[in-house]
Amino acid sequence: MMTELNLNRKKFIQSVGAVLTLSALHSSGLAFAGAPTNLRVGLIGAGWYGKSDLFRLIQVSDVNVLAVCDVDKNHLEEAGRLISERQVSGKVPKLYNDYRKMLAAHTFDIVIIGTPDHWHARQAIDAMEAGAHLYLQKPVSVDVLEGETILATARRLNRKVQVGTQRRSTPHLIDAKENIIDKGLLGKISHVDMCCYYHMRKNGNPPLQPVPDFLDYEMWTGPAPLRPYDGLPHGSWWRTFMEYGNGITGDMCVHMLDTVRWLLKLGWPKQVSATGGIYVQKEGKSNIADTQTAVFEYDELNCIWQHRTWGTPADPEYPWAFVIYGDKGTLKGSTMKYEFIPTGEGERIVKDVIYEKEEYPEDLKEPRIELNAAPATRRHMQDLISAIKNKHLPVADIEEGHISTASCILANISMELKRPLRYDPKLRVCVDDPEATSRLRRPYRQPWEHPFIG
Repeated sequence: MMTELNLNRKKFIQSVGAVLTLSALHSSGLAFAGAPTNLRVGLIGAGWYGKSDLFRLIQVSDVNVLAVCDVDKNHLEEAGRLISERQVSGKVPKLYNDYRKMLAAHTFDIVIIGTPDHWHARQAIDAMEAGAHLYLQKPVSVDVLEGETILATARRLNRKVQVGTQRRSTPHLIDAKENIIDKGLLGKISHVDMCCYYHMRKNGNPPLQPVPDFLDYEMWTGPAPLRPYDGLPHGSWWRTFMEYGNGITGDMCVHMLDTVRWLLKLGWPKQVSATGGIYVQKEGKSNIADTQTAVFEYDELNCIWQHRTWGTPADPEYPWAFVIYGDKGTLKGSTMKYEFIPTGEGERIVKDVIYEKEEYPEDLKEPRIELNAAPATRRHMQDLISAIKNKHLPVADIEEGHISTASCILANISMELKRPLRYDPKLRVCVDDPEATSRLRRPYRQPWEHPFIG
């Protein structure tokens, strides 16, 4: 990390229950007795989804949001105002444009990281070193060795890290796991399809322009390559560039692959291969693939991902989804519902998303909220609090988030190199492939330093 700021390393809280007042959470069917309250919380990345994650935490726990960091003054000031309106204390959190100063000035129990992907690893590791447990948005990293380092740091410091792959906390998908998968209704499972057909690749051609006074673009870029400034990176413009993330596979496949791995109790794939590129949308600046197919191979099971940012979805009811095929039936699932279709005669089972609008009417007034995901994120936050208090791993533990993230990164590397890859997580190499191994670690822009030491 940069050396000009010496972080104050807080001592790890030996027992959260010993230092925090215990009480019930907000009255709802989701609340659990004995959860720690007044948790000291910090937010790094106060844009749309960072605030949304924090607001879900505020809904289920009497937290004290001490500080917020963002490099955009407008985001920062808006976040401070909205947080003061929502948290019980009514206080405006301290505002920072440098997350290192925020970590040095406060002791946190939980830090939520909602920054763009290229910042996740450095900020996650620094926050854990400063004493915090994490709610870390997916993908956890932009290269495989970043993810390995986050995992190693969490285990070394005994930090709980909940990754924002909240399908594991989605009510109707939990039902599918318990009542379809675990009861064996699918029979022998030997094929999975996963997809995303959203037209979400920005691909514009905005002109170069001066950086506005309210944005610290140098800090926003951090360890990533410094692109000429062509407008605010917010609003998903940054996602259209591989400099800051892992394309649509890293953004959307990570969710569906993680869901399938959870449902079927899968670990690392034996082999990953992928093809694709920019086949159709060649007119803009975007350098992420508009078309990609990836195969994640397991014993007698292939999990196949496909995305297109053009054309129509294969199934309009499931534009972003997974389909699990067994010899006794098929399970279709998405953020909106699941559907079990038996082979031959039998009962078709359908479960829809749960919204919880009555329990949390404030959701209806929140701009850009994903109403279908809010219940899952609340459960995700509760599970993290339980993990801290009761010393168990979160449902979307960092190891699971790392496997899902790294598998998607390997798919991108395979697409670039045009050959299958076999990753060895113990040796942290691509087997018999030095060129692929060299791509497991991206170079950092100076003076930032890559966290991996090995």
